[in-house]
Amino acid sequence: MIAILYGLASALSWGAGDFTGGLASRKTGAYRAVLYGEAVGLTALLLFALTGPQPWPDPTSLTYALIAGALGTAGILMLYTAMVEGKMSIAAPVSALLAAALPVVIGIFTQGMPGWPTFIGFGFALSAVWLVSQSEKGIKDIFSHLADLRLPLLAGLGFGAYFTFMNLATREVTFWPIVAGRSSGLVVMALFILFRRGEWRPSRGSWPLLLLNGILDVGGNIFYVLAGQTGRLDVSAVLSSLFPGTTVLLASLILKERISRTQWLGILSALIAIALFTQ
Repeated sequence: MIAILYGLASALSWGAGDFTGGLASRKTGAYRAVLYGEAVGLTALLLFALTGPQPWPDPTSLTYALIAGALGTAGILMLYTAMVEGKMSIAAPVSALLAAALPVVIGIFTQGMPGWPTFIGFGFALSAVWLVSQSEKGIKDIFSHLADLRLPLLAGLGFGAYFTFMNLATREVTFWPIVAGRSSGLVVMALFILFRRGEWRPSRGSWPLLLLNGILDVGGNIFYVLAGQTGRLDVSAVLSSLFPGTTVLLASLILKERISRTQWLGILSALIAIALFTQ
């Protein structure tokens, strides 16, 4: 049960972080929002890790963490690129679904087949990840633009790889692997912007959103790691991948965006999955 609560907390924190990150992107641009969100999160993690004696990971765990951070950030870049090209209704559900599905497959091979309630719960949870990411015409858009799936699929693989490698990196220690992953992600972002010769300076008025985004994203990372330490990789990853639901709800409450019937069905599917996971 504690692993389920951590997984849900991760989805709530990551979803709220995506919401604030989206608002920050409108003010200062997507790539600068990701870059400075990564930097804020890294600063917060370092301050927290240095306040008390945190064990240092072994070289293997450190390597896993660096790989996780780089692949996760690469996934974000590909997702944002897909969205910039006008494929948001396709990119969100496809990337989130694959991010959840990949750890499920790996978890079955490494940790064995889960019980039937949990296995059925995977089906409801994966459906929820797909449905809450949809717009009114999202499903029709996806099947009419199959050629646009390349970047979302690659983004989902990056997110799923992050879930898997970070789980391997944090089996014995918690904070320093997250710091390492955040550091490698920040390097990837900096190199990407340098290669693009983009503007580095964020726009005025965007810092409150950037700070909040960085803190919430770190919270999602920490809760995901704790979920993986107290439960199965696949359950933790699937629950954490429900973060689009939080983003949708916040957009409805704050921006007054309408929640479609498909998205409400996804929220109901998520609640059924949670109930099955507790069996």
